[in-house]
Amino acid sequence: MSEIRIEDSWKKVMDYSVNKPYFKVLSSFIAEEIKAGKKIFPHTPLIYQAFNLTPFNKVKVVILGQDPYHDDGQAHGLCFSVPDAKAQPPSLKNIFKEIKNDLNIDIPESGNLERWAKQGVLLLNATLTVEAHKAGSHQNKGWEIFTDSVIEQISLQKENIVFLLWGSYAKQKVKLIDSTKHKVLMSGHPSPLSANRGLWFGNKHFSATNEFLETKKLKSINW
Repeated sequence: MSEIRIEDSWKKVMDYSVNKPYFKVLSSFIAEEIKAGKKIFPHTPLIYQAFNLTPFNKVKVVILGQDPYHDDGQAHGLCFSVPDAKAQPPSLKNIFKEIKNDLNIDIPESGNLERWAKQGVLLLNATLTVEAHKAGSHQNKGWEIFTDSVIEQISLQKENIVFLLWGSYAKQKVKLIDSTKHKVLMSGHPSPLSANRGLWFGNKHFSATNEFLETKKLKSINW
């Protein structure tokens, strides 16, 4: 995976991590899976798409997901996002419903969140790959060490970042974040199970994010 292009401003952030033994083991695991003919999502050029669309120096907001989508044609390197032609998964539908409730923005036809990424929203999955049709199949292979270190470095090197932690898994990452210099917003997950229990809708995270950015004289996000 080392030959995959990564946007220049992230290289210094990642160098300390990609040279460690665990990352070499992770890279070998992915290479062997592909060599064995297994279908891996997202396709190789898109594994680091979240970083390529949101340079380190442009990050203003971090949204943390868990795994890439594992069905054909869905995963394209951004958490919760799907390509233009794909139907919106249930969690993404609920995200758009909350934005509608919060900011009165019409629900878009496309579930492609590249437009957020290009505004400084890092759409980071904790695990960056998955075997087709096998949810969670690449968990505990090393990706979480890598993405935890990314979160730590964002917290350490930057200030006034909004971290959106949705659901119990994402909330565990709060320990990696210095909340004295960043804004952390937590709620239930947008999945139907959580949303239908009243743990998602009404969190107003999207207006709260923009209000915080504006108080820091930063441009708000066009959700």
